[in-house]
Amino acid sequence: MTTLSTITDAATPSTLADEFLTFTLGSEQYGLSLTNIQELRSYERVTQLLNLPDYVKGVINLRGVIVPVIDLRIKLGTGTPIYDQFTSVIVINHNARVVGMVVDSVLDVVTLTPADIRPPPEIAATQAAAYISGIGSSENRLLVLLDVARLTLSEDIVLDAEVA
Repeated sequence: MTTLSTITDAATPSTLADEFLTFTLGSEQYGLSLTNIQELRSYERVTQLLNLPDYVKGVINLRGVIVPVIDLRIKLGTGTPIYDQFTSVIVINHNARVVGMVVDSVLDVVTLTPADIRPPPEIAATQAAAYISGIGSSENRLLVLLDVARLTLSEDIVLDAEVA
């Protein structure tokens, strides 16, 4: 398994390629750009808050920063979540906003060039389609690439945790 410290292929110019952390939600594979990933954590108990959407699981205290935790499986409608030893939280830090995202399992890091990424199909008219930035192709697999900015700036995540 590749880790976050994976070095890109020296033959691929870093200005033309981007690295993506891949993970699963249900039976599908997704990717997030490594640019805004702060850390990976195993899923742990969260402090629940009242009157939040069902996909906002609660908050965790991450070294003094109160971080909202959302379950991407629920938010994107990919099926009923099962919390097991593979369940992980991807902590995103985007524009001083920190959000934890629960996923089924973390897979690896892949490098994609612009030629490996296609725009999302226009037929995807679901609410989840608003969070898709493209479809990546790597090693005979398709990855649904998610837009970190749209996910972390979603208006229904009402908590605003700032980096200290």
